[in-house]
Formats: sequence, structure tokens, C-alpha cells
Amino acid sequence: MTAHDTAPLLIELGTEELPPKALDELAAAFANGMVEGLAKRGIAADGANAKTYCSPRRLAVLVPAVGAQQPAQKPEVLGPYLNIGLDANGAPTPALAGFAAKNGVAVDQLERISDAKGERFVARSEKPGQPTAALIPEIVAEALKSLPIPKPMRWGDHDYAFVRPAHWLVMLHGDKVVDGEILGLKSGRMSRGHRFHHPQPVHVVDAESWLDAMRAAKVIADPVERRARVRSEVARVAPAGTTPRLSDALCDEIANLTEWPVAIACAFDKAFLAVPQEALVTTMETNQKFVPCFDADGRLTEHFIGVANIESKDPAEIRKGYERVIRPRFADAKFFFDEDLKRPLAANMEALKNVTYQQALGSVWDKSVRVAELARVIANRVGVDAGLATRAAALSKCDLLTRMVGEFPELQGVMGRTYATANGEDAEVARALDEFYAPRFAGDSIAQGKVAQVLAVAERLDTLVGIFAVGMKPSGNKDPFALRRAALGLARTLIEGGLDLDLRAQIDEALAQLPDAALIAGLPKGKDGKTPALDAGARRATLAAELYDFILDRLRGYYAEQGIGSEAFDAVRALAPSDLADFDRRLRAVVEFAKLPEASALAAANKRIGNILRQAEGNAARDVDASLLEAGAERELAEAVAAARSDAAPLIAQRDYVGLLKRLATLRAPVDRYFDAVIVMADDARVRANRIALLESLRSLFLRVADISLLPTA
Repeated sequence: MTAHDTAPLLIELGTEELPPKALDELAAAFANGMVEGLAKRGIAADGANAKTYCSPRRLAVLVPAVGAQQPAQKPEVLGPYLNIGLDANGAPTPALAGFAAKNGVAVDQLERISDAKGERFVARSEKPGQPTAALIPEIVAEALKSLPIPKPMRWGDHDYAFVRPAHWLVMLHGDKVVDGEILGLKSGRMSRGHRFHHPQPVHVVDAESWLDAMRAAKVIADPVERRARVRSEVARVAPAGTTPRLSDALCDEIANLTEWPVAIACAFDKAFLAVPQEALVTTMETNQKFVPCFDADGRLTEHFIGVANIESKDPAEIRKGYERVIRPRFADAKFFFDEDLKRPLAANMEALKNVTYQQALGSVWDKSVRVAELARVIANRVGVDAGLATRAAALSKCDLLTRMVGEFPELQGVMGRTYATANGEDAEVARALDEFYAPRFAGDSIAQGKVAQVLAVAERLDTLVGIFAVGMKPSGNKDPFALRRAALGLARTLIEGGLDLDLRAQIDEALAQLPDAALIAGLPKGKDGKTPALDAGARRATLAAELYDFILDRLRGYYAEQGIGSEAFDAVRALAPSDLADFDRRLRAVVEFAKLPEASALAAANKRIGNILRQAEGNAARDVDASLLEAGAERELAEAVAAARSDAAPLIAQRDYVGLLKRLATLRAPVDRYFDAVIVMADDARVRANRIALLESLRSLFLRVADISLLPTA
């Protein structure tokens, strides 16, 4: 292979079974590390088309067209600035002489370059490139070292560590073995196939044939191909009349647990279908990695599918094993369910007093009481049945003490709804006990029922004010109470649910319910080690302002995901509307306004007016005096503003902000003529004050919607 030759580069590291949930991230990071390492050393490589491969027992990357030789290197080392390198007579200082010696060049061979701080010396040299094969081991070592491994393992008496013990290493550049040693393993061309189907070593002829060699050894090393096989296998064995539910997450996990996936159709005792299907599905998917099957109406059937990592000669034995392992889990679920049904859900209320929520905030029962009161107030304000909302809030934590949720924590809410329905609770109440947890994750929808929406808001409000009060608000990447998610869920529920609620007032209501102990807990200690005296009113006011800003800040990303820019968001944010549903209406009106041809000019005019008003603060007249208006552009603008103000009144009452901004867009022409013809800061104080009052009147019209001066201008 000559210096100009290129060939594919294959690196495969064989290990014990890798963690399935981390496998994709590890494989991608390894491939990126290899591509970056080659680029860093200037080695020609088709990194854009590098292929990432992985299986439970291997990480691999194939980089096509990698050069055999590193090009000549021309390192550049920055030296001292002239004022340090040369003395007053222009002679080299010891600092410059030392820099030159360190870099192996004479002082007179140093070059000069300029940067923002001035002129400085630089040492440039040229070194021949190394063979790529000599550099690959260190590139591999760097790539492995940079992998996201929170807790690397050590094995044997070695000093090195990795995510799992490593057993073999293949490094091929074309058909040539790249010599090296990584994690105590000497490189070669011998790989390994499927642990059971092909336990003997696999001879790899060259980098390009590796993938086929793996497939011949019963290993599908391409994760995309393996996922496709999992899906096709599940579809192949699905019983007639059923639809298997194979989520992307479950498919990914199964694919990362198998090298040669083979599906097996199984079934369980129909008697277990008396248990809520969510419990059965949860244990199948989460605990056993089985695929549940549903009928045409979406009801769970007794059929499920397991995916084995072996092509068995006797699939019936594997089926028996899968059915055997699921039976005790289902039996436990049925026992817990039957036991829970022996007492009403509400019977757990009293026991919530014995469960601590947070030391300064009291028990879970205390929290439920606060949430119930908030739900009552919110329900009355948004026109929802307060009795139902209060009842739902009182029951909202009761399922946490059921046996079923104790065994399957992810079923909280689901079991609350199930048991409430069995107890004859109102359907809206039962539905709310499950729905109020929504949105549970990014992309999830909000609660659909109005009672559930009220409870969702009340629950999150109490959580936010309580945890902020005790001084545990998020910082940096730390958010142990998921307050950012709670704040966004609250805001989304208000906006998408169309709940017109004064958020500031509601925050105040929630803070008023907190015990003084919670307010004190969040105060810093004084110099004497004691907590300063509590001014409850001032403390609540400070927290209310922090919480309002915290909730609104969550909306910036929410709207950015919808393609709404920060300028439009800031234009509405500047007014700090307390009603988030109204905030949304204003924002969407501003987005529509920004599309109009008049928008840019009016934004610039508003910015100019804002500057004028700041400079003339306190010098405006109370009202516009028509007698002081000059004929022409000034009188025309005054009449246009008066007409717009009259037209705006019903639009504001109807919250038709789109219509209002479209009406105000018609002011562009008189505004442009006014600024072309009129000097606002006139010498006559009365005329000047009157003109400022006119501009203030104009700007106040736009501020009924947003501060459009923050929008982009041409």
C-alpha cells in the first residue's frame, strides 16, 4: 500500500454483554471519536460515510477510504509578543531565546504574526507524516477514553477500565492488520460470532468483508438491520386477529439484547385479563421485554411475543420458559389487585398523614389538603365543578398506598382511576386521578378533562411553591424534583386547556397556604449560624416573583419548538401577562403581525417612540390638546390615533389581538409622515409636551398587545 493509497478502516472491540440502554450512545460516540481522531491528525478519510456497528458483545466502526499515510505536519507554536521578546535595543530577550531553543529553531528563523493584542513571534516547522497504522492505536485509545461511561469496570488485576470487560480486538486497514494493544488486547483479524451458534473464532479477511463474516457467524452487527429483523420477526409470529404493540423504545432495547433475534409466540392464562391491562403490559414490556398483543378494539389479549437470542431447535421449550417466567409476575399483580379492591380508595387518606412529603412541608396528607383547596379556588375561577375538583384532589395520592402501585410505581394514576371507578366515584373524578399526571414526558399531551386540568394545575403549583420556598429550586443541570418539567406542564395545561387564570394571583394563593416552617427553611443562615427573622410577606413576594419568571422562562423553549422566534416571545414577555392563555393569544397575534409589510416600519417607529419617551420622562401632557396640533401630518396622526383607539375598544374586549394589530398596522402611513414632517422636541414646552403625549397615546395602543419595538426592524 503506497502513501497515496486508501482503504477501509475497521475497528471492532469485543466485550462482555454491554448495557442495552447505553449501547447506541456508546457506539455513536466511538464512531465519532474515531472520525475526529483521524481528522485531528490530518489523515484523509471519508468520515462523513463512516458506519456505526454494534451488538450486545461488540462496538465497531468502519471508515471507508482512509489514507495510508499522514501528510507532512506543519506545527505552529505561538511565542512571546514583541514587547516581551525584544528589549529596548531590539535584541532578543532571554524569553525569546528560550522559546526558540525549546522549539529547535534559531531566533532569526522565527516568524511574526499579528492578533488582537499586537505582533508576536511564532515558530513554524515541518515534520514528515507518520504511517496511518502507527497512529491508529492512539486514536482508538482516545476514542474509547472519551466514551460516556459513568462507572467504568475493572477486571482481573489490570489498571485499565471499561464499561464491560474486553476480550478481543480487530483492527484492519484494508486487508492489513494494524498492530496495537488496547485494554490489554493485542489486535488481530480474529473476531467472534454468536455466543451459542458460532462460538469458534471468526477469521476476517479484510475490513469490507467483516459485516458479512459476522452475519455468517449468526451476528447481525448492523443495529438498523437488527431492529428491522426484530419487527419482521414479531410480525411473523403474531397470532391471527391480534396486533403486537412494539414501541420504538422496546424495539431498541430488544435489538440491543440480541445478536440474532428470533420471535416466539406465547400465551398466558386468560384469568389474568381481569387485572387492569396497564399492569400486565407494564410488567411484560418493562420487566420481561415481551411484546403484548391487542385485539381489534385495543384490548389486551392473552397472547404475547418473546424475542430470543437464539434459533432454537425446540422453540416450544423457549415458549414454556417465557410463559413460566411471566406467570408469577401476573399472579402477584392479580393478588395485589384483588387485595386492593377489598377496601375503598378513600380509606387510604388517613394513612397519608404518616408519609412525609418534605420535612418543612409536612406529610403527603398535608400536601393533599393544600392541593384540594387550590383546586377548589381554581375550579371556581375557570368555571369547573369545584366539588368534583376537590374530591379528585383529596383522592389524588391515595393510590400511592395501594399494593399495586407499591409493586408497580409506574402505575400511579392508572390504578387511582381504576379503583375510583370500581368504588363508584364520579367518572370525571376517576378520570382526573390518572390524567392529572399528564404531560408525563416531552411530547405527551396535557390532561383532556377539565377537572383533570384543574387538578394538574393545582398539584404543580403546590409543588413549585413548596420546593422553591424550602430553597431547593433547580440550579444548573440539577433538578431533583423535576420542577422545570412541572412548570412547563402547568403552563401548557393553562395554555392548551384554554384556562383563563390569573397566574400571579394563583401563585399568591398557593404561597399563602405554606406553613411558616417552609418559608424559614429556604432562608440562608445568618453569620451567627441562625436563620434570620422571617418577614413572611416579603418572603412570599420574593418567591412569587421568582416563580412567575421561572414558569414564563419555560415557555421560551416551548414556543421555539413551534418555530416562534425569541423576538416575538420577548415582545409579549415584556408586558408580563398574568394569564398564560392570554399570553398565547397575544403571542400568536404578534407572529401574524410580524408577517405584515408594515410590521418592520412600525417596530422601528415604536422603538424610536420608546427612546423619545424615556428621554422625556415626566414631561408629557396629561392629554393631547387639539388646539396645539399643527395642521398637516401632526393633526392627521392625532385623528388616526383617535380613530384607532375607538376601533380598538371592542377588539380588546373580545381579546381579538390579531384584529387589533391589523387595525394598528394601518397607522404606518400617518406615523411615517409624522416623523418626516414634525420635530417632536419643539422649543415651545407646551407643544413639546403635547407631541410627547400624542406619541405616548400611540404607543399605548400597541402595548395593549405587546411591545412590538422588540421585533426585528429593517
